[in-house]
Amino acid sequence: MLLFLVFFPMIAASLSYLAGRRDKELRDRLVILMCAVELVVASVALFLVITGAELAVTIPGFCDFGLSFRLDGFRAMYALIGGVMWTMCAMLSREYFSRHYHNRNRYYFFYLFTLGATVGVFLSADLYTTFIFFEIMSFTSYTWVAHDENAPAMRSAETYLAVAVIGGMVMLMGLFLLRMELGTLEIARLYEAAQNVNPGKLWVPSICILLGFGAKAGMFPLHIWLPKAHPVAPAPASALLSGILTKTGIYGIIVVTLEIFRGTASFANLVLFLGVITMFLGALLGVFSINLKRTLACSSMSQIGFILTGIACASLLGEHNALAARGTVLYMMNHSLFKLILFMAAGVIYMNLHKLDLNEVRGFGHRKPLLHFAFLMGMFGLMGIPFFSGYVSKTLIHEGIVELAEHMAGHGMRPLALIYTVVEWIFLLSGGLTGAYMLKLYVCIFWEKHPVFQAAYDDIAYPMTRLSSTALFLSAVLVPLLGVRPDLIMDPIADLMAGMTHQGHLAHAVDYFSLTNLKGALISIAIGLVVYLGVIRPLLIRKTKDGPVYINAWPAGLDLEDRVYRPLIRGLVYLGGRIAMLASPDFLEEKIFRPVIAVLTYIASGLVVPAREENIENHFFIPLGRALSFAGFAVTRVLSTIVDSISAVLIRLFLHAQRKKTPSVHVGNELVYAAGNAADLAADGLNRTLFRNRPREHHFVGRLAGLWDGARDARRRLTHTMSYALLMFGLGLCAALIYLIVVKG
Repeated sequence: MLLFLVFFPMIAASLSYLAGRRDKELRDRLVILMCAVELVVASVALFLVITGAELAVTIPGFCDFGLSFRLDGFRAMYALIGGVMWTMCAMLSREYFSRHYHNRNRYYFFYLFTLGATVGVFLSADLYTTFIFFEIMSFTSYTWVAHDENAPAMRSAETYLAVAVIGGMVMLMGLFLLRMELGTLEIARLYEAAQNVNPGKLWVPSICILLGFGAKAGMFPLHIWLPKAHPVAPAPASALLSGILTKTGIYGIIVVTLEIFRGTASFANLVLFLGVITMFLGALLGVFSINLKRTLACSSMSQIGFILTGIACASLLGEHNALAARGTVLYMMNHSLFKLILFMAAGVIYMNLHKLDLNEVRGFGHRKPLLHFAFLMGMFGLMGIPFFSGYVSKTLIHEGIVELAEHMAGHGMRPLALIYTVVEWIFLLSGGLTGAYMLKLYVCIFWEKHPVFQAAYDDIAYPMTRLSSTALFLSAVLVPLLGVRPDLIMDPIADLMAGMTHQGHLAHAVDYFSLTNLKGALISIAIGLVVYLGVIRPLLIRKTKDGPVYINAWPAGLDLEDRVYRPLIRGLVYLGGRIAMLASPDFLEEKIFRPVIAVLTYIASGLVVPAREENIENHFFIPLGRALSFAGFAVTRVLSTIVDSISAVLIRLFLHAQRKKTPSVHVGNELVYAAGNAADLAADGLNRTLFRNRPREHHFVGRLAGLWDGARDARRRLTHTMSYALLMFGLGLCAALIYLIVVKG
């Protein structure tokens, strides 16, 4: 059953592709059917776990480490969530891609392949298996971001792939180091093995693994791909990227924090620090955004911060972590559901208008009750409104933070208690900002009216087919059903998933709707109203004669990718070029060692008998020069190899972006001629003075022009081939895995 859940979607991907070559309608139905089959099998697996069954399977010998899978409550639940999300998105995709979209066969192939890889991550029983399917998932989902193949899509896809590749390689290095220290990568044995090792030796591998998983989760400062990938990806793909692919990163962070460093305050506080920044920054970006899908993407970043905060609190509280641990797993599940609803709603808007700017989609939701209902359910859940499922998970994490602060105060650690109280208020403030930007979207789409096209928008009475409507309605109706009686549904789900977060004993049942628990939600709601009415309406909306206009007041200079990461990579590439130049044997010999040897020889010749001058040069200075040349060449060659290897991978990913077009530089430009003529004049002067007995030939203008052209051609070839090479590498990796697993297995 476990192997079926992982590999059936990958086989189905090929079948859907072949079907699409003959009959596109057949392919669309086949994809929905295959996702439904995955959902049914995942439901059976969950039922078996509830009845007490234990499932595990191993494929030995795969790359020496083997692959291993197991099933428990958390893994079964996320296999089920994966089945639900892929089925609902497949139902919407049928209509979404029928409207002015190309490459649908490619999309559906990678759509199903990513399902298998994602389920493989959640069912993995060891971190090596997690890594294999994590990387497959990263490469196959890359095609979603690049699907439109226009300039913004390709730039965002490059950023996504760069973060995925770099994060994956850093993670792999951490896994090798961790296995060397612990002797195992099996998740169930990590905590026990870590108790027998000096914790200081585990920091470096764990930080590497944290960064690798954090990159996919959208954790600060590796979040740069998330706000840029979602606006350009198809809406069903955005729902999956935000709703469940980010949770694969959270899955890995849970393993590192609650297995390797369980109860270690220093590591948990690091996760808490990153989580708080991610939580607040994502919410702040959402307030300023005026693009529908970008706002939802920033929201995803913020919600990941909420989950990271819950993970950190679950580790810090130890055996008293019941509230925080339950809130963490429920928040993961709820966020998956909310982003499924909201991105599908955004997809309905986009497939009708092909626009996402709030000033252009304003008023589209008017007189569209189903779309209105679905958006409201996703919004209320995300805001944590009482009697909706999001309120339950957000309240549990909030009470976990309060419990942590009280625990520290009770043990005499007042400064720490004060810090955690500040964290609580940032938590409530971020929740308020969530309400503010969601209220901005809601009012804009469903209550305001477009100054020009409102009549045309109102004429679109049925913006989606029955199949899409069914997917949206079924997803939305779950939010109030789960939240109205959390003791009947959400508490048992939390109990089922408790093993993943090592949940402590819950002293008593949680009274979710008591005044104490309602207080946090009410504070966030009040903050949201104040921010919307006091900041967004007066400062971020400009009044014009045609009506209000939403403005993006976020400073462009605060883009972390463009202002920090890309200049850093450019500096690395420049440094690599300089080191590579120094590594040239000709440069070392002609420009450094020969002049030095000549000077030393001249000095020595005046101090010894002229008859011995030649012997000194031949037996001392020349061997010394060769030895220095060899040593210098070896050192610089090693440095250039390291830097060039990094540069070659990253130059395409970070530098070959859609820049402003600059006029091409031709041979014979003023700079080349000026520099070349200056060098030729200097060489002529030397030939007439120092080298008059042995004048040297020189043609610096031609040499500089040739170097200029060679450098431009090399860069052009490199930048044009790296993207293709990375894509081929990903496809080759997938093909090799299929061959080894299906044929050799």
